[in-house]
This record gives sequence, structure tokens and C-alpha cells, in this order.
Amino acid sequence: MPHPSVPNDDQVAQATATLAQVKDYLRTDPPVSDVLPLLASLLDEDTGVPILLGDVLRSAARIVAQQAASSETDEIRLIITGLREAAQEATDWHVLHWDMQRLNGHSFEPAGSPTTS
Repeated sequence: MPHPSVPNDDQVAQATATLAQVKDYLRTDPPVSDVLPLLASLLDEDTGVPILLGDVLRSAARIVAQQAASSETDEIRLIITGLREAAQEATDWHVLHWDMQRLNGHSFEPAGSPTTS
């Protein structure tokens, strides 16, 4: 297996900046038809943010556990447990992928349209 390249701080900052851009865009109330493709990518069941974030947090917990083995304190154990629990919670959100697929079958009114009662 090839050794992956080390991401630099700028690359990680770009990833979070892109997520912030999506967040800001969604706050403008765009049409659902424009939002669904973005959400489908973000929530992909294999490569979406929940899966990737879960993998990152699990790997961080493993690295900390391995490298703190001789000097592991209660505080470090709590941090490792927190990382592992957060990883599981993040990964659990991958089920939203199916919700995005189900939304594709519905029609939506543009934001701000009057509703009929």
C-alpha cells in the first residue's frame, strides 16, 4: 500500500473553509434542487464527512494511545475515550445519506413562497 502524503495546515484549512462556504450558502435559502447535490456529496455513505471525520478521530485516538503507552494518564485515557466516542457518533450520521436520496423524489416550493392552507 503506498504511503499517503502528509496534508499540510493550508490543505486542512481549505477543507474547513469549504465547509464554512457551504454553511454560508445554505443560510441564503437556496432552492432544494441546488442543495441536494451538495448534501449528497457531503453525506455520501462511503466518502462523506461523517465517515471521514469518524475515521480521522479513530485514527487520532489510536495514534495517541500508541504513542502515550508508557506515560498514559487518566487525562489521556479520557481524551482517547472522547475521540473514540466522537468518532462513533460522527460515523453514525452517515445514515443521512439515505435521507438525501429520499428527498430527491419530492417537489419543493422556492424559499419565501407563500404556502396555501
